[in-house]
Amino acid sequence: MHCTLHQLQIFLKIVETKSITKAAEELNLTQPAVSIQLKKLQDQFDIPLTEVIGRQLYITHFGADIALTAQKVLDEVATITYKSMTFRGKLSGKLTLSVVSTGKYVVPYFLTDFLKLNKGIDLEMDVTNKSKVVKSLENNEVDFALVSILPNDLKIHSEILLENKLYLVGNQNATTEIENKNTDLFSEYPLIFREEGSATRLVMENYLHRNSLQSVKKIQLTSNEAVKQAVIAGIGCSIMPIIGLKNELESGELKIIPMKGFPIISNWYLVWLKNKSLSPVADSYLKYVRNEKNNLKNIFFSWIDNY
Repeated sequence: MHCTLHQLQIFLKIVETKSITKAAEELNLTQPAVSIQLKKLQDQFDIPLTEVIGRQLYITHFGADIALTAQKVLDEVATITYKSMTFRGKLSGKLTLSVVSTGKYVVPYFLTDFLKLNKGIDLEMDVTNKSKVVKSLENNEVDFALVSILPNDLKIHSEILLENKLYLVGNQNATTEIENKNTDLFSEYPLIFREEGSATRLVMENYLHRNSLQSVKKIQLTSNEAVKQAVIAGIGCSIMPIIGLKNELESGELKIIPMKGFPIISNWYLVWLKNKSLSPVADSYLKYVRNEKNNLKNIFFSWIDNY
């Protein structure tokens, strides 16, 4: 057998995406190039790795087994690389994070210089909703998680990165219509929610409950960007973290609606399991964050203090 690491990498991406086209896009390769490498790998086996039914590509049971072995091989190769770099005195390894969706506006600024200083470190970061982030943390699948609401049922350590402010926002027309109303505006104006499991959704529901308010119409969208675009379009208003609204507030596409009880303030936390033994890479990253967080806040997030 003479399969290459490149073929294994391509096959794993096909298994992940269940599509040659999507695999090619994510690997920045042409579709024919991916197809050729898949065929070369397949030619080394008498049993099919994949099958096409209709227009859908499926991974066979045999293909799934080969994928597991391929992942182990690539992991071992990565380990050899990390050990080689460590032997030469360079910090190397993998840093894994799970980040709530709005955290994508925060965490890159706490990673960039660290990764530039440590070129032997590979980053794996999953951006998803709060419930999935907490699940990956609970299952010890990641080094750290970034959340705005601390999970109550896990024993964790936490490090505050910066303040998280949420405001009621609308577009220019909506703001003009409702900014002079009282809290009864929710009985007249649609409120746009995030999906179940979102931390922002939880904050919104808690606010409505505390103030005995109800929304005349509940619109649910599954990402912060989708909510933002819907608010800009005038579909409704929403309670949103200001961290992702800088450009839209400056351009006037969105406006903060003055209302009692806002801003709702929490924090952005980097969290990890209490009983977790941090790898050298994770330990180094934590030290970097503790040393640099105030400086990074002043450089990249001081604009928040204007609101």
